[in-house]
Amino acid sequence: MRALGLAPAATLSLRQHCGIGLRLNAFAVGGGGGIEVGEIRERSKRWIWKDKFSINYFSASPASQTNTQQPRLPPVLLVHGFGASIPHWRRNIGTLAQTHNVYAIDLLGFGASDKPPGFSYTMETWAQLILDFLEQIVQRPAVLIGNSVGSLACLIAASEESSSSLVAGLVLLNCAGGMNNKAIVDDWRIKLLLPLLWLFDFLLKQKVIASAIFERVKQRDTLRKILSSVYGNKESVDEELVEIISEPANDEGALDAFVSIVTGPPGPNPVQLMPRLSSLPVLVLWGDQDPFTPLDGPVGKYFASLPSHFSNVSLFVLEGVGHCPHDDRPDLVHQKLLPWLAHLPLS
Repeated sequence: MRALGLAPAATLSLRQHCGIGLRLNAFAVGGGGGIEVGEIRERSKRWIWKDKFSINYFSASPASQTNTQQPRLPPVLLVHGFGASIPHWRRNIGTLAQTHNVYAIDLLGFGASDKPPGFSYTMETWAQLILDFLEQIVQRPAVLIGNSVGSLACLIAASEESSSSLVAGLVLLNCAGGMNNKAIVDDWRIKLLLPLLWLFDFLLKQKVIASAIFERVKQRDTLRKILSSVYGNKESVDEELVEIISEPANDEGALDAFVSIVTGPPGPNPVQLMPRLSSLPVLVLWGDQDPFTPLDGPVGKYFASLPSHFSNVSLFVLEGVGHCPHDDRPDLVHQKLLPWLAHLPLS
């Protein structure tokens, strides 16, 4: 099973306790630290994608920004992973919004965005959603920052020919190898489990069985165990986090989304996509305690090798950090992310 940002068998929404509450005023953020979940919910907006899907998003701007005609650092778009949502970034938004226009989005099927019953989810669908959001809402070249499958969706979007005028940079936080574990067939651990994964897919396609499994996954004790297994900082796994994870799982269409994602096609492989980004600035941050995309696995090894082959790629390994670095240890992420963002060209 994968959790929080990865794309596997069992886990749903994720947001985590932030010790610092920050009041937004007209989407302007002047201080550091985080933002409370209630503020995100209160100030989120709706965007109708493809004239039929309601997509939830959030935006914040630097309080000191007064002249929009002057050159500014590019905006950033935050894209969560499997089972997560916008509040998963609440410990990062306040810090980033001191210098950047910040956007965050709930992908279709997650958070407060639509979960259309019977929809067939794919990585390519989410990538197109990201590109359309950049074109219609952000309307400036932006830096894409994603975690796990959110990273992979951002990578796919950035690799499209149409993205050259939309994407100014890419930040990958423990990027997934696919929408689910079936993508990583060259890892001996996955090879051993592959028959079980296919069996699990078969069972999930049986409505009664899928519903029973899904109900078990939503249990607080189950969620707490999954969260604890993917976080290096166990103090981050508190009651608020568990409560917020379980909430979107009760929405209509949540079960269908879960089944479709776990049993669907894994999507494009990062190994095929990264060579297309030879001129785009890329920052890779990797928690070394990730049980799902470990550094010694094929995906981790590939990304660790990139700086020696591509001059546009910077890599930092974060010690004692799990699968969701930005929420696990936001201080370590900001230490690497903020200087990298500051050196990008002004727009």
